[in-house]
Amino acid sequence: MIKIRKLRNDFWLIISFVILGLYILFMVYPLSSVARQSVVDETTGRFSLRYIRQFFSEPYYYQTLINSFKIAISTGLAAVIVGTPLAYLYTMYEVKGRKLLQLLIILSCMSAPFIGAYAWILLLGRAGTITTFIQDVFGYSIPSIYGFNGILLVLTTKLFPLVFLYVSGALKNVDNSLLEASENMGCSGIKRFFVVVLPLCMPSILAASMMVFMRALADFGTPLMIGEGYMTFPVIIYNQYIGEVGTNENFASAISVIAIIITLFFFLVQRYLSHRHSFSINAMHSIERKKARPVGNFFIHLYAYGVVAISLLPQAYLIYLSFRTTSSAGIVFLEGYSLKSYQQVFSNMSGAIWNTLRICGMALIIIVVMAILISYLVVRRRNMANAVIDSLSMIPYIIPGAVVGISLITSFNNPYMPLVGTATIMVIAMVIRRIPYTIRSSVAILSQIPLSIDEAAESLGAGKIKILAKITVPMMLNGIFAGAIMSWVTLITELSSSILLYSFRTQTLNVAIYSMVAKGADGRACALSTILMIFTVISLLVFNKFSKDGEIML
Repeated sequence: MIKIRKLRNDFWLIISFVILGLYILFMVYPLSSVARQSVVDETTGRFSLRYIRQFFSEPYYYQTLINSFKIAISTGLAAVIVGTPLAYLYTMYEVKGRKLLQLLIILSCMSAPFIGAYAWILLLGRAGTITTFIQDVFGYSIPSIYGFNGILLVLTTKLFPLVFLYVSGALKNVDNSLLEASENMGCSGIKRFFVVVLPLCMPSILAASMMVFMRALADFGTPLMIGEGYMTFPVIIYNQYIGEVGTNENFASAISVIAIIITLFFFLVQRYLSHRHSFSINAMHSIERKKARPVGNFFIHLYAYGVVAISLLPQAYLIYLSFRTTSSAGIVFLEGYSLKSYQQVFSNMSGAIWNTLRICGMALIIIVVMAILISYLVVRRRNMANAVIDSLSMIPYIIPGAVVGISLITSFNNPYMPLVGTATIMVIAMVIRRIPYTIRSSVAILSQIPLSIDEAAESLGAGKIKILAKITVPMMLNGIFAGAIMSWVTLITELSSSILLYSFRTQTLNVAIYSMVAKGADGRACALSTILMIFTVISLLVFNKFSKDGEIML
């Protein structure tokens, strides 16, 4: 009896079981449903591996897996090649407009990749602005933007900021005395970059490249928009589930399981390499930025702002097109400029804007509350249950969005929990997909807060909830806020799961943009993209306003 009373009074033990139950209900159970469906014959209802054999026996299907790996590996290498030198130059040298440059770098990755693909088609497509200009002026036909080259361009310009953020954060922990010592030994310039800086930043580079790899491997919108015949497995999953020609949910589930197993394998390899190359370093003296010589200073600014200009060009072009006059349906651009596209959007599609704020706002509130509780459990209340919660919180890193959408539809399209078509199921999907950002940043900041502060408050009579609300959370606020902003920006740009789960009443901005692009309504698509971009800019400006140093670091 005493044990039962003690169990009831243990607030954190109850929270652990509640959170564990939510993970089991909304993530483990749906994923297990997909796994079960992947090995069940749709005609007989019996156990069968026919769909897995079909995937690996037909070249058309397993080629999509090869294509996905080519894209993911190439994007990871390209993002490291672009982002690492940029982070080094940004950290080591005085760059004019430093905070603005960082804001622009981050902004370039904060729109959905498929929007960038759409913009690059308008610029470099067969009838694109740049394509026709070069053809008319120079008589030269530029290479096709479609297929592998286009996907690589879009994903690299969207994902290199992740490498920039990781490496910039790593460089802030490098002691300046190491660089001075290497320079005294004759190791400077490019040689110092390769011999000293790269090895010191290698754990962060590996982590960043893995994140880029995962994002590129799971990306759905870009190959669908610009890939043409270059198919990847997220597109195959989507086509098999709700394709126009024919659907096979069991086969889609089988491909989903294969995708999870493969991404899990690469995730574990990355974790092994990161632990093998990991080491601790504390910067007693942070790197002192210096001004480069005139020629070097010119090329530093040329590289930094040149990369940003290329990555932001598609978004700037969409803003420009959003003010062009269009036909009544927003399909054809006409001479002159007007607000007609915005009038059409606000008169006919204001619901998508409201849904984005409503659904993503609800998801963000849940993410912040759960991230605070989970981080406290993981750091302060270590036990077997909380270790399981910590492991479960990492699973969304390796699950493509389309798989999350399919798993939720498979599990909750029934009379007992009829969530399909509701805003609730979209909120659940977004929480599952985006909560790791806030959890990781919250865990990182809480790990730096001494446990003795909690113990001192408890010895003075403060209860568990009061300690959390009045002491711990305020001290964690900067880490929570950084993760929340990151989660918010990724929430409003979510497509891969939303496009499977939305209904007419729950259409968000990203889904609306995709629908307008599919219909050829370029004017309205550009206006919606600009509105989404404004949301992103406001989010980053809010972070700059309230963060300690105005810099976002992972």
